[in-house]
Amino acid sequence: MHDAAPTPPEPAPAFLHALEGRFIVFDGPDGSGKTTQLRRFTRACRARGVRLCEVREPGGTPVGERVRDILLDRAHEEMAVRCETLLYMASRAQLVEQVIRPALAQGELVVADRFVSSTLAYQGAAGGIPIDDINTLARIACDSVRPDLVVIFDVDERAAAKRLGLLLDRMEAKGAAFHKRVREGYLEQARAEPDRHLVIDASHDADTVTASLFDALSAWASAHA
Repeated sequence: MHDAAPTPPEPAPAFLHALEGRFIVFDGPDGSGKTTQLRRFTRACRARGVRLCEVREPGGTPVGERVRDILLDRAHEEMAVRCETLLYMASRAQLVEQVIRPALAQGELVVADRFVSSTLAYQGAAGGIPIDDINTLARIACDSVRPDLVVIFDVDERAAAKRLGLLLDRMEAKGAAFHKRVREGYLEQARAEPDRHLVIDASHDADTVTASLFDALSAWASAHA
């Protein structure tokens, strides 16, 4: 989904700077528009001079980017879900060690495009890997590093499929029933830990979603000052 709409108004400086030293994940089903919203948010942060570290998953390091190529290549249709899970965690372990932990130690706002929440939704809720097993692997891969907040951009699988078009990677091409389970997996995470999750209705146009995002983040920052 292209970010063709104009840049949204920048929020107040106090709101953005209050997020320094935090770890925030932008997540949601494929086609939810989360990457567009992440770009808008990080652009506003940079305009205000917020100390920012932006990462993506899988990837974010030379090792992780090699793993990403394997995971998303449609030539690897035979990949088992357990293998898939372990590869995501391997990329994540390198990202935490090499990038995320040092950035947090320096007081930067770390913003990640996906994290453990994706594994819980895709390989867990949709793929059948037990949630307890994923959480155990996450403790090994991430040690004590855990997001302060996960922002979930929620959209149903039919609307998401229309946004994705025809050029799908291996994960995007898994079908409507799979992606319906993915969506429910995200919503279950938010229900289980409401204080660490924001659910944003991503079915609207990009500007409306951005306004909802900034309002929700501002309220969260005030509540966790």
